[in-house]
Amino acid sequence: MGKEKTENEVVVCPVGKFFLDLEKRSGKRSQFNKHLSQSRIEFLKAIRSLVDERIEDLEKKASKKEKEKMTRIEVE
Repeated sequence: MGKEKTENEVVVCPVGKFFLDLEKRSGKRSQFNKHLSQSRIEFLKAIRSLVDERIEDLEKKASKKEKEKMTRIEVE
């Protein structure tokens, strides 16, 4: 039989736990923490750039559809 999950069960990413443990042991003002903090910022900026690109793609597709629906009518 499988192990039943309880509401209080916590699942922790082993990689995240590894870095949290390193942060605790290295001290708040260490070079390690400075680099790790900067890498978090860069990671979030990378995600933001992906989101921005996707928004642009969706906007371009929407504007193309609007142009396709338009019909030019000449008035005399």
